[in-house]
Amino acid sequence: MTVRNGPSSETSPLLPPRSPSSHSSKSSTSSARHVEHGSEQTISVYRGAAIVASLGMIIFLQACNFSLLTTTQSSIAAEFDAFEEATWFTSAYLIPMSSITPLMGRLSQVFSPRICIFVSALVFGLGSLIAAFSRSLEWFLVGRVVAGSAGAGVTSVAIIIVLQVGGAKHRGLLLGVTNSIITTGVSLGAVLGGVIEPRLGWRAVFWPQTPLLILAGIAVFLSIPSHLGASKNDTRSLRERLMQIDYLGAVLLTLTIFVLLLGLSGRSIKAIPILVSLLVFLPLFTFVELRVSPDPIIPVSLLSSRGLLLSCLATVTFMASRWSVLFYTPVYAIGVRLWAPAAAGSILIPTNLGFAIGGLAVGALHIRRAGSFYFPSLFFTVLFPISLLSMALSGTAAFPAAGYVVLTFINGAVTGAVVNYTLVHALHLTPPATHFIVTSLLATFRGFAGSFGAAAGGGIFARFLSSFLYEGFQNHGIDPKEERIRELIRRLVGSPALVGKLQGVEREVAVASYEGALRGLFLVAVAVGVGVVFAQAGTGWKGWEERPGEHERDSEEQRRDEVEEAERAEFGAA
Repeated sequence: MTVRNGPSSETSPLLPPRSPSSHSSKSSTSSARHVEHGSEQTISVYRGAAIVASLGMIIFLQACNFSLLTTTQSSIAAEFDAFEEATWFTSAYLIPMSSITPLMGRLSQVFSPRICIFVSALVFGLGSLIAAFSRSLEWFLVGRVVAGSAGAGVTSVAIIIVLQVGGAKHRGLLLGVTNSIITTGVSLGAVLGGVIEPRLGWRAVFWPQTPLLILAGIAVFLSIPSHLGASKNDTRSLRERLMQIDYLGAVLLTLTIFVLLLGLSGRSIKAIPILVSLLVFLPLFTFVELRVSPDPIIPVSLLSSRGLLLSCLATVTFMASRWSVLFYTPVYAIGVRLWAPAAAGSILIPTNLGFAIGGLAVGALHIRRAGSFYFPSLFFTVLFPISLLSMALSGTAAFPAAGYVVLTFINGAVTGAVVNYTLVHALHLTPPATHFIVTSLLATFRGFAGSFGAAAGGGIFARFLSSFLYEGFQNHGIDPKEERIRELIRRLVGSPALVGKLQGVEREVAVASYEGALRGLFLVAVAVGVGVVFAQAGTGWKGWEERPGEHERDSEEQRRDEVEEAERAEFGAA
C-alpha cells in the first residue's frame, strides 16, 4: 500500500490515519482508531531497547517450544510409556495456539497490545510449570495446551507492536528482526533440549522458562508506552469494550480449527472430525460473521478479496511445508545420521541462520517502501519447492553431511525472503484501516500452518515409518508380527534415539526406514510447495487504491454505517 500522506520517517506510524475512502466496516473503524493514535509519540532509545529485550525474550521462549521436543521426546515418551502418543507432544501446544490466535487481534484492540502480551507471558509460564512437574501424560499435555493457548498471543501481538512503532521505510528490517528472533528460538530450542535433557532431565527444559517469562512479561508491560494501541477518542467503559468482542464467532472459529487439526493428528486421519469441522463448524462460523455478529472477529468480507484469500492460502500451505523441515531435520540427524540429541538439534542452526539472513537481507536492502512486491514474492516462492526437492533426494546416510547442511541453509534463506515479501505485499493488497485484522489473520494462518505441519506431517511420517519398518523386517526374513519386533516398531515410531542403540540387521532396517519415511514426507511437502506457487501467483499486483470501484464502494459503506450509528444514538436518546 503506497502511503500518500507525505514522506515516511523513522517514527512515522506504519498504518496511516483513516481517510474517507478507507474501508469502513465496524471492525476496521476500531482498527483505524488505534492506528491513528497508536504511534503519535517518539519512543526513546532506552525504552526502545527495553521493549526489544523483553519482547524478544518472550518471542524467543515461545519459539523454543516449537522445536525443543524434537530432541527430548524420546525421554518423555519413555517415562510416560507414550511412544504412540509422541506426535501429541507438539500438537498439544500448536493446536490451541493456532486456534486462539484469531482472537488476539481483537483483544489487542480492546485491552491494548501491552496488556495482551503481559498476560500471555504469565499464562505461558504457568503452562511450562505444569508440564515440568506433571506426573502423568495427561497432565503433561494439559501443560502444553495451557502454554500453547498463551503462545497464541505472542507472535501476532508482537507483529502488531512492530507495525505500530515502525515507519514504512523500516518495516521490512523490523519484521526481519522479529522473524530472526523466532527462527533463532526454533533452532536453539532443539539444541538446548538436547543439551539439558541428558544432564538434568527433560523437566529442566520446561521449569526455567517460568521465571524468565514472568520477568520478561513485567518488563515489557512497563516499557511499552500506555498510548500504544490506545485510542484517545474511545470513551467506552471496560464492560462496553468487552461486549464488543464476538464471542460466538471466536468459539466457532476455535472449534473449526481445533476439530480439523484433531482429525489430522495422530497416526491415522480421522474422517469424522474433519467432516464436522468443514461441514458444520465452518459454515456456522461464516454465517455468524456475515449475518449475526455486528463486529466480527475476522471480517469475512476481507476474504472476498481474491488477493488476501490467496495470500492466506499460500501462507498456510507454504509454512506447513516449511515446518516439515524444522520438525524433521533433527529426526534425520538422530535416526539416519545417528547423532546424539544435542548434536542433532544443531542441524537447525544453519537453516534458521539462513532464514534470518534471508529475511534481514530483503528487509534492509529492498523492502524500504510500501507498495507491491508481487514478482519478488513469486520468484522466491518458486525456489522453495526446488530447495525442498534437493533435501528430499539428499536425505540419506551416504550423502555428505556438509552438503545437506548447505541445502538446509538455502531452504531457510528462501523461506526468510518469502515471509517478508508476502507479508508486505498482502498489506499492499488491503486497505490501511484493516491492517490490524490482516496482520492477525496472516499470523493465524502461520500458526495454523505450524499446527498443520505438526499434526498432518507427524501423521504422514508415522504412517510412512511404520510401513517401511514392517516391510524392511519382512524383506530380511524377520516376522514383523512377532511380539518383540512389533514392540520394537512401536518404540521406533516414537523414539528416533532408539535407532543408535540397535545393532546388525535391526539398525540397518531402522536407518533405511527413517530415510524412506523422511523422503516420503519431504516429497509430499514439495507437492504442497508447488501448489503455493499457483496460490501466490493468483494474488495479483494491484493494490487496494489501484483497483477501480473500491473507494466508491467503501464510501457508500461508510455513509450507511454513519446513518445506522445516528439511528442508534437517536433511539438511545429516546
